[in-house]
Amino acid sequence: MEQVERGPDPLPEIRRVERSDIGAVLRLGLKDFLRAPHFGLFFSAVYVAGGLLLYYVYALAGQQWWLAPVAVGFPLLAPFAAVGLYEVSRRIEAGEPLAWGEVLGVVFAQKDRQIPAMAAVIIVIFLFWVFVAHALFALFMGLRAFTSGLDPMSLFLEGNGPVMLLIGGAIGAAFASVLFAITAAGLPLLLEKEIDFVTAMVHSAKAVMANAPVMAIWGCVIAALVFVGMLPLFLGLFIVLPVLGHATWHMYRRLMAVR
Repeated sequence: MEQVERGPDPLPEIRRVERSDIGAVLRLGLKDFLRAPHFGLFFSAVYVAGGLLLYYVYALAGQQWWLAPVAVGFPLLAPFAAVGLYEVSRRIEAGEPLAWGEVLGVVFAQKDRQIPAMAAVIIVIFLFWVFVAHALFALFMGLRAFTSGLDPMSLFLEGNGPVMLLIGGAIGAAFASVLFAITAAGLPLLLEKEIDFVTAMVHSAKAVMANAPVMAIWGCVIAALVFVGMLPLFLGLFIVLPVLGHATWHMYRRLMAVR
């Protein structure tokens, strides 16, 4: 019997969201985290471990000033780290069992789907940001930025440092905005639907643009919470990342009329 090849799933209709939805999805995200905290702590541990590893690598090399661009760009990887959290929220919503084997099975099964392709896009954007940050250091600070024994605070706050921080911050915000637009609904969409990653990114960007004011606030809330979570050596992300991961799933549900 000849097997019929399945075509792509239909794209969900884009809906409007309100500012009140931001508080609502954060409450739902916290509720999901408290419902299954072991999953949240497990998935965030990988992200926190990566942050601590980067910190110690640069600290041991005596190049703490590179922590600034890396700390700004590192949250770009957070959406991919949250895929497991999306699955947990999906299961809670659908009333499906929260068994480790089934949840991890779904996460590992993504290697044969479209999420790795989007992960590659995320990583390329992150690496390109780090390259741009290095170029800015060289442009504004010259050889002084590459010598050891300098206090990072004096490096950033003296001479061309403030201008570099201002321009670098604006460029970093642009990188983050692009990534936010393509992943805000793109990653949850890929988890739930059989579509290609380019279509998911484009549809996500359309949903964000259609709700630009609210999604801009939502993006700022995410950035602020991640920044606060990163302050105590990334340890606050054990709480912040799971709550935001679950909340992102619920925001996706409000953005997309999934059938």
